[in-house]
Amino acid sequence: MTTLLPPSALPLSKVEQALVDLARKTIDSTTDAGPGEDGIHTMGAAVRAADGRMFTGVNLYHFTGGPCAELVALGAARAAGATELTHIVAVGNHARGVKNPCGRDRQILADHYPNIRVVMTSSGGPVSILASDLLPLGYDYNAEQL
Repeated sequence: MTTLLPPSALPLSKVEQALVDLARKTIDSTTDAGPGEDGIHTMGAAVRAADGRMFTGVNLYHFTGGPCAELVALGAARAAGATELTHIVAVGNHARGVKNPCGRDRQILADHYPNIRVVMTSSGGPVSILASDLLPLGYDYNAEQL
């Protein structure tokens, strides 16, 4: 089955590949789970700011819904003063590769960073897609405010 990609889907650029590599190095050096084991830190993420700085984060798994790696990386970027973000990616530990954002992350990215490029998997390999294309017919938080 071929997945229909939105028009914003592009092959990975060198910048995006460098972000994937950074996220992979981050989780490889910080995971607390051995191969085939469950752990608290199993996903790494990297985000790139418009000025070229890159920030990382790892997830904090908890059954109540601890933060995903993408959200931790977004927070790290903001804490360092990065306000314009251009790219984001998450990867799994133990060479599991690029992982697509969960529904909560998609909604947060669409609401707060609609123009950020999200690295995702596709049948033809990784691509980057605008966050605004992640939730067709999605909930529009801003439209619901008074």
